[in-house]
Amino acid sequence: MDELLAALVALAGGMAGGLVGVGGGVLFVPALTIFLGLSQVEAESTSLMMIVLVALIGSYRQHGYGNVNLRDAAIVAVLSPLGVLAGVVIANEVSQRALELSFAAFALYVAYGLVKRALYAQ
Repeated sequence: MDELLAALVALAGGMAGGLVGVGGGVLFVPALTIFLGLSQVEAESTSLMMIVLVALIGSYRQHGYGNVNLRDAAIVAVLSPLGVLAGVVIANEVSQRALELSFAAFALYVAYGLVKRALYAQ
């Protein structure tokens, strides 16, 4: 049964990634914790590994449509591993509950920003 749930999580995350550019943290982490019973740290770690292929395939396809800004992508690609290294250290030092609440707060903040942007778009 876990394999079926994992396949459904993969399909939903992949489709969301292709449609709206999200998947890793926004869908994979909650789905892995809720449906597959992973801890927050395990879900975050698994999501980081899973998003590699999703990001590569999605960016390749979007590049074909001319939608990728290579300069900005290069800057983020060079600098984000530093943030990941720091984040991994912090994630392994704070409590499970603190990680869950931090993730929930971040997801709510992002959702608020997206709703606000959609409602007030010109």
